[in-house]
Amino acid sequence: MTDFFKDIPAISYEGPETQNEFAFRQYNPDEIVMGKPLKDHLRFACAYWHSFAWPGGDPFGGQTFDRPWFGDTMELAKLKADTAFEMFQILGAPYYCFHDADVRPEGANFAESTRNLEEIVDYFAKKQADTGMKLLWGTANLFSHRRFMAGAATNPDPDVFAYSAATIKTCMDATVKLGGENYVLWGGREGYETLLNTDMGRERKQAGRMLQMVVDYKHKIGFKGAILIEPKPQEPTKHQYDYDVATVYGFLKDFGLENEVKMNIEQGHAILAGHSFEHELATARELGIFGSIDMNRNDYQSGWDTDQFPNNVPEMALAYYEVLRAGGFTTGGTNFDAKLRRQSLDAEDLILAHVGAMDACAAGLKTAAAMLDDGKLEAARDARYAGWETSDLLGSDLSSIETHVRSNDINPAPHSGKQERLENLVNSYL
Repeated sequence: MTDFFKDIPAISYEGPETQNEFAFRQYNPDEIVMGKPLKDHLRFACAYWHSFAWPGGDPFGGQTFDRPWFGDTMELAKLKADTAFEMFQILGAPYYCFHDADVRPEGANFAESTRNLEEIVDYFAKKQADTGMKLLWGTANLFSHRRFMAGAATNPDPDVFAYSAATIKTCMDATVKLGGENYVLWGGREGYETLLNTDMGRERKQAGRMLQMVVDYKHKIGFKGAILIEPKPQEPTKHQYDYDVATVYGFLKDFGLENEVKMNIEQGHAILAGHSFEHELATARELGIFGSIDMNRNDYQSGWDTDQFPNNVPEMALAYYEVLRAGGFTTGGTNFDAKLRRQSLDAEDLILAHVGAMDACAAGLKTAAAMLDDGKLEAARDARYAGWETSDLLGSDLSSIETHVRSNDINPAPHSGKQERLENLVNSYL
């Protein structure tokens, strides 16, 4: 045991009336909702990078956190792991997620970095066996190191492409060894700053080929989990190739991967793309590529991805409504890709941030389930499109449709969309 979370109790459900801040008010993991326990609906995961690797900096200031595991040694990496798994147990979160650079020191070369990763993966495997924790997904950090300043898969230097491909392989191997249920790719720097030095067509083909290699390797090693792409607009590069769900779907279609890859969708990234979270979720659902979510929120007055812990239950209810309409999670889950504010220095802050987020997610999902079970929103939508149930217009042609309009003297009047009524209906469930 470490002493970082000393005297912080395991969090349990005490109900909405409790005055104990170290308790769940809404999240009862065993509560049955729509036929299965709440814990199986939500499938919570903790993000290793924000909770244990992030030093508390922002675009205008450096490190504010002083954690006992900060440093580039295997001894400190194992202390970090000990502390992380203690937090997972305190929260009762069943899953975690990590990048390679979160968990192991950077080596002098690729071989040393890989040895460090393999050693810490063995350490994680023992931790998982001892605690019952599981890996929701693994991924590779192909954006922080200066070698990736011009991208990874899309880099103009083939040596960087090769280094990135090799890194992805090692991280996929680590994910499989730890029983991970998904593998995520997100292009932290797969974009460009200016077209003056960019061959967009070449970079796009490089990214497509890299993803094909990932899928090929998945089948070669018999990985049964999902390959997920996380759309990432705007930051850090001016133009990102994986801007939003629709953009990524077009990319997948172009390279014949639409049946091989699904989406890991983040609330903060949806906002940066100019969308709502529920829009991105609904788009993925309609295209058949919904996979998993990163749950957080942005500060709507800031221009970057602030990755705050989620607390807006009405927004979350609409998001989980789309998750439930998609059939819920299979291999995916709710990963808290969220970090403390740089002034929140205490161990208690890290625990309570997750407690509040888990409660808010539970409240959101239960609200979404009530809306779906009641059926009034679905009935209103069905009524709005009822005319199409008996129409064969989509199988017709322009000339036949003109004849139909003339002969039947069709002169349609508009019908109310009833938006305010439906918004009031949603609020009635909260």
